[in-house]
Amino acid sequence: MSAMNDFHHQAIDYAARGFMEQMQGNVESASGCFEQALQMELAAIAELTEPIEPTHSVLHRSAGWMAYHSGQYRQAERLAAVALAHEPPPEIADELRDLLKHVYAQWPPKRKVEAVAD
Repeated sequence: MSAMNDFHHQAIDYAARGFMEQMQGNVESASGCFEQALQMELAAIAELTEPIEPTHSVLHRSAGWMAYHSGQYRQAERLAAVALAHEPPPEIADELRDLLKHVYAQWPPKRKVEAVAD
């Protein structure tokens, strides 16, 4: 098996632990597991020599969700944007857009800027 696959499988294991911790109410532990999963997915992405689809977008989607689950919303947004820029298959593109919807729902609302009177 390639290093990319090894990293990806490790990420899946960390993510599974993260979801288990999350279900048990262990928020900090879950976040740590998701962070580890993110690092493994980023390592898998680094192993790509070319952005071959669907591998490229699948890894970015997975890394994006791990970033989201660990509270790294800007990182999740960047990962989804990179994947969408490479023309992923339609079903993966839809999942990346769904990730973006979740990310944007978590960001604090924009502050109101009061107009300055002339």
